[in-house]
Amino acid sequence: MAISNIANLVKEMASEYGASNAVIIPRNCEKPSPVILRNITFAELQTSIDDASRGMLEIGIRPGMRVVVMVRPGIEFFQTVFSLFQIGATVVAIDPGLGMNGIGACVNEAQPDAFIGIPLANLARKMLGWGKATIKHCFSVGFFPFAISWSKIIRLGQVSRQKFDGDIHDPAAILFTSGSTGISKGVVYQHDQFHAQVQALKSLYAIEPGEIDLPTFPLFGLFSPAMGMTTVIPEMDFTRPASANPEKIAGAIRHFQITNLFASPALLRRLSLLPEGLKFPSIKRVLSAGAPVPATEIANLAKRLNSGIQVFTPYGATEALPLASIGSDEILVETTFKTAMGFGVCVGKPVPGVTIRIMKIDDEPIQSWDDQLLVPGGTIGEIVASGPMVTKHYMNRPDQESRAKMKGLDGQIYHRMGDLGYLDLQGRLWFCGRKSQRIIQGNKIHHTVPCEGIFDSVQGVFRSALVGVGPVGMQEPVVCIQKKDPGEDEARLREMILGIAKQFDQTKDVKKVLFHPSFPMDIRHNSKIRREDLSLWAHEVLA
Repeated sequence: MAISNIANLVKEMASEYGASNAVIIPRNCEKPSPVILRNITFAELQTSIDDASRGMLEIGIRPGMRVVVMVRPGIEFFQTVFSLFQIGATVVAIDPGLGMNGIGACVNEAQPDAFIGIPLANLARKMLGWGKATIKHCFSVGFFPFAISWSKIIRLGQVSRQKFDGDIHDPAAILFTSGSTGISKGVVYQHDQFHAQVQALKSLYAIEPGEIDLPTFPLFGLFSPAMGMTTVIPEMDFTRPASANPEKIAGAIRHFQITNLFASPALLRRLSLLPEGLKFPSIKRVLSAGAPVPATEIANLAKRLNSGIQVFTPYGATEALPLASIGSDEILVETTFKTAMGFGVCVGKPVPGVTIRIMKIDDEPIQSWDDQLLVPGGTIGEIVASGPMVTKHYMNRPDQESRAKMKGLDGQIYHRMGDLGYLDLQGRLWFCGRKSQRIIQGNKIHHTVPCEGIFDSVQGVFRSALVGVGPVGMQEPVVCIQKKDPGEDEARLREMILGIAKQFDQTKDVKKVLFHPSFPMDIRHNSKIRREDLSLWAHEVLA
């Protein structure tokens, strides 16, 4: 099938399921009778997307222009994004959790032509000078005196005769990485890569039109309308999933009969606070990503689902998703005990159409793929992926692109994930940590995730993080521990941890245990441990 503008998928759903709700915005979901603040059908959503497309063309937005979108998840979010897709403009999506400085840096790097945001985002743009040198058009979803209102754009489009036909060869979007292990990078997405993502998700998880989605991470719910799912917008701060109210999430699941739930590991942990007997019989699948998902959280949620319904943990990154996937049946029965023995975290087999290779670890740029880079089977190396959903470029980052992208003889782009892992005899991928976070001690390399799997299995440990202290190349591995119970006796727990460490080759060189009250976590999912920060802290403690 020929690739079309990604916005056409919503148009197809509108033609088939026009009277069904596309988006629902509820409140008070923790109560017996939630209030529906707003809702819009697929037909109404498509009409508003068409109106917005014509309205923006009237104002001067043209194909190829870059437009920053800082709009909260909701009806206007889908209107802005899909209308920009439709006219051939490039959506620039920036995570508000990056903070004012991080957002400003991303906006200025993108050199956008226009800005669409809520009043608070527009105020920050104006006060802090974001994109001052390039932004020519400003729109506000909600009243802001120095920007054109989004409602005016819709009204202009309702009387306009502008025609739109976005070129699928123009970039569809620029999505910024979380920057959890370095600087945020703008990842350039084409329409064909978005199509590949949609098809992979639909096929992998048997997603069908008519389902009800509760996406607790906005970008993961971006294409719910394109798959014909009704999107229920959860009551939560999307920048702080670890603080979500579990009663509100559970209430939305029960009241709206949610079938599809995306939840980061941090949000899964929040759901574990709910009464044990609470079930979610409507759910057909749960997806969790953003960091390795603890088996305890998977098991807790799996008990709330009907028999045969699984929690899936797709593996990937902003640059490429999904690449591999595994379900809770396999995790809880086959791989969890291996994680506790230092094998790493199994993220499953590659999805159809994706090729995963393991190459020797190298911190330098490599221009072209060569099979001589491969390591023997079962050996930990650098994870490399190719496939239709793998992006080809970063925006304005030739240095980063040279370190992450390789060209193959087949013309494909091979993306270096920045992750370490290996393939087992069954063809499953095991994740062993970030390349930048490995600890080099002379001739020996200590990999974070395999070691942490051993320490996390110790009773009384909430989570652990292996960090290096000392000069690069001669780092001492130190394990940082966050206790389950703040009152736990540290001397006793330290003795237990060091006793376990002696039993495994992966951890026998760990001689020091430090206790930290609350690990620093990534901004986007509140689930990735910021080991770089912990390493600095450990260095200061041990100095």
